Amino acid sequence: MTQTTETPATETPATTATSTTAGARAHARDQHGRTADTMRHVPAASAPARLTAGLPAAAKDRLTWAESVAFGRYTALPLARGTRLRLTDTDGDACVHVLLYRAGLLHERLNVADTVKVPWQAYPTAGHPLLSDAGRLMATIVTDTSARHDALTGTTTLAGNTARYGAGTAHSSSPAGRELLTLAALKQGLGARDVAPSLSLFKGIQVDPDGRIRFTGSAGAGTAVEILLQMDAVVLLANTAHPLDPRPDFTGTAVDVVAWHAPHDLRRLEDGTLAGPLSPEHRQALNNTEHDFTARNAR
Repeated sequence: MTQTTETPATETPATTATSTTAGARAHARDQHGRTADTMRHVPAASAPARLTAGLPAAAKDRLTWAESVAFGRYTALPLARGTRLRLTDTDGDACVHVLLYRAGLLHERLNVADTVKVPWQAYPTAGHPLLSDAGRLMATIVTDTSARHDALTGTTTLAGNTARYGAGTAHSSSPAGRELLTLAALKQGLGARDVAPSLSLFKGIQVDPDGRIRFTGSAGAGTAVEILLQMDAVVLLANTAHPLDPRPDFTGTAVDVVAWHAPHDLRRLEDGTLAGPLSPEHRQALNNTEHDFTARNAR
């Protein structure tokens, strides 16, 4: 669900006379083609230049998703293997909670514990593998100009937001991440019990020597993360507060999302020319995915 906001157009009789069916139809058709600050653009190629700035020309020709997600809202979309997903913290105060599920086999999903444990790295950034609970490579972070992320503390909850902000339901003024991800999951054939711990982008943490987790916040406006999908996946995103954000008010900004089909990047990742040489753990997870893909698609 994307919240849409726009500057009201000058009212005219054609758009205000909605008391009749003909008037309502005229009003509805008058909205065709209008855009909003936060919305999904269909087709993706119709997105404003702001969303696609900096993309290679080939990427613009292969867009499959273009959306700006308001703070406090969620979105979801199934994406194909070989899709490259770019998220941009345009104004510097987004916090995007991410979950991945294997399309067609939804019981397999992102396992953030293994995503930290297997590659021996608690701080995801460029080159970091995102692993499933079956030991397969779901995706890889291939570029990252933020380096402020969190794979340890998860997202916010209804109880936590209610205690802190006074409300936490999905349609409240301060929706919790778990509530938003649950709605996104339900619309993709999943349920509340399928909402596992998530990865948070654009708001970081640091673990001190004494074990205390310290909130490090945002890297600032304009940072971006790009993720390459190694398998067909359902992507759930919730843009809402980080559980350790110390500010008393529920506040944040939109995140821009674009995706394009880039199957050639799968080979570049494997040969080390996309995100650097793969670690042994990363390569084994990739081999697990490719073995399964080959077995299922043998002719």
